[in-house]
Amino acid sequence: MTKSELIAVLTDKHHGFEQEEIDVVVNTVLEAIIAELAKGKRVELRGFGSFSTKARRARRGRNPKTGETVMVPAKHMPHFKPGKEMRERVDA
Repeated sequence: MTKSELIAVLTDKHHGFEQEEIDVVVNTVLEAIIAELAKGKRVELRGFGSFSTKARRARRGRNPKTGETVMVPAKHMPHFKPGKEMRERVDA
């Protein structure tokens, strides 16, 4: 499901709102999650899951086109851990 498909589903389920209003809400929620992760904080949505960041060390990589060894810098990667309710519903 893409973001536009999610917005379409929410618009169909909530007839009191226009698509543009739901688009603003979805984008606001996603931007808030991204902003907290960028600060190094954790975001937990009970029943859904939690978002956090994982640190990756610097390492040597390889350019697949040339085979040349390159240094890949250290970075923080987003990580999602599903909640218990989500795991149970997906497994059912």
